[in-house]
Parts: sequence; structure tokens; C-alpha cells
Amino acid sequence: MKLMFASDIHGSRSAMEAVLRQYRLEGADRLVLLGDLLYHGPRNDLPDAYDPKGVTALLNANKNELLCVRGNCDAEVDQMVLEFPIQADYALFDLDGVTAFVTHGHLFNTAALPPHKDGDLLIHGHTHVLTVQQADGMTYINPGSAALPKEGNPKSYMTYEGGVFAIKTLDGEVIKTHTVK
Repeated sequence: MKLMFASDIHGSRSAMEAVLRQYRLEGADRLVLLGDLLYHGPRNDLPDAYDPKGVTALLNANKNELLCVRGNCDAEVDQMVLEFPIQADYALFDLDGVTAFVTHGHLFNTAALPPHKDGDLLIHGHTHVLTVQQADGMTYINPGSAALPKEGNPKSYMTYEGGVFAIKTLDGEVIKTHTVK
């Protein structure tokens, strides 16, 4: 199974369109969205093509392809317009025998680790900074932001297939890979 992960769309129609384009080109089985779908929040600048209603329409048109967790900018009112669940704080995935704790990152992160066993994965967005690092026996992976990247990073997303994570630009260029052991 091939998964694609994206985070921190923040209401950018152009970012959502690029993510969906890459999702189709990648041939992924599911698109996992790591929260902050519709709104930019008070700490972020407005993203390009800011259009929460347009993003809502794009997401709803692809609702059967999506798995989502709630971000700190996602609210109950967002769930009223979205036709798929977004209110879970985390999800647990079995990725080829490795447990992945998938969340937005505002509740669980490297400073507030979830319960885990050595070798588990922590996948989250929230910081808008793409990274792969080790934290107390877990591998932490952040695909960055598709709309508002920080620290000089490009807009990005991530794929997972056959034990390999690949963080890529919105044009599909590989930035960083990590192989699960």
C-alpha cells in the first residue's frame, strides 16, 4: 500500500490542488492529512490563493480517499462543512509491522511523546518544518507544510511505500528519504 501524507494546507486552494495533483501522479492508495486544513490561524500569514470554501469543495470531492487528524486550527464548525471525519487527535497505523502514531503535533510531539515502544514512528506536521530525527526510541517524521513552510523549506508532502518514506517538493522532487528498519 502506498500512502501520501500532507500537512498544514491552511485554506490554500493552490496548495490543495498541488497536493491532489501529486496524489494522483504518485498513484497513492490514500491521502493522509495531518491537520490545519481550512484556516491559517493567528500566527501564520495568509497563504497564497486563500480560499477555505474552495479547499472544502476539493476535499469533499475526494472524501473517500482521505484519512485525517485534527490540527490546532481545525474546529468543530469545520466538521460541519466537511463530509469526512477530521476530529480525531491521532490515529495508529501499522506500516509493514511498525506502529506509526499519526497526529497533528500540537498535543503529541518530540517534547510530549505519546506512549510508545522502541522503533515506533511519530508522524506529525504542525511545525511546518520537514524533518526526520530520533527521539527517545521513536523516529519522528514531519512532511513539512504544503502551504506555509518555515525555516527556508520548500512546500512539501511525503509518501510511504515498502518501508521507505520520501519527503518531496510539490513538484515531486525528493528532498529526504528514510527507510524504516
